[in-house]
Amino acid sequence: MTEKHPLVRIFKSPVGLTASAALGVALAVGGAVGGIHLASGPAASNVSATAEVVPSGLASESPGGSASGSASASPTTAAPVTPSPSATPATPLATRTPERASRGKTRAAAPKPSATTKKPKPAAATPVVGSGTCGASFYDQGQLTANGENFDPSSLTAAHLTLAFNTRVRVINPDNGKSVVVRINDRGPYVGGRCLDLSRAAFAAIASTDLGAITVRYEILG
Repeated sequence: MTEKHPLVRIFKSPVGLTASAALGVALAVGGAVGGIHLASGPAASNVSATAEVVPSGLASESPGGSASGSASASPTTAAPVTPSPSATPATPLATRTPERASRGKTRAAAPKPSATTKKPKPAAATPVVGSGTCGASFYDQGQLTANGENFDPSSLTAAHLTLAFNTRVRVINPDNGKSVVVRINDRGPYVGGRCLDLSRAAFAAIASTDLGAITVRYEILG
């Protein structure tokens, strides 16, 4: 009797038959799954490779020219919006400050401009046309003067032998530096050594009347 191969013996046994059947089923299922993967693999890769990005809002057209119902593009990201330049703020108008309360009150009377005080101009220096030294006395008796005026002992007047009436003479007391300006309106004195006879008021302005007579310096004013 010819001895069979060990594999033949295995397949002839019940256990071997069951194992063979299971192996066959496994091979058949694996082959089918592998075929499915082989068939679907290239198609999927082709679809992903040939996909085009269509901008949002545009529909793909079919070969017949009609728009398809769904967009064939993946969702698109909205383009960033560039902010418009802000308007330059207008220069604010100058606002008027509120008036003071005192300005809103009714004025009782129109304001009067204040008087401008002008400073007096300095008097021009009176020229001296003559000068000298002599004795001077005074008199106070009431009488008419040589030019016809009533003599007034309280006025600053004097008598001179030759000077014209209304000539002004400055009389200076050298002992105290006091001076007085008199107007010539009379003639005199008729006493030697004297050239001026002053009114009582004029003599009292430069010396005491108790002296009666003094030596003076005089200036004839032009």
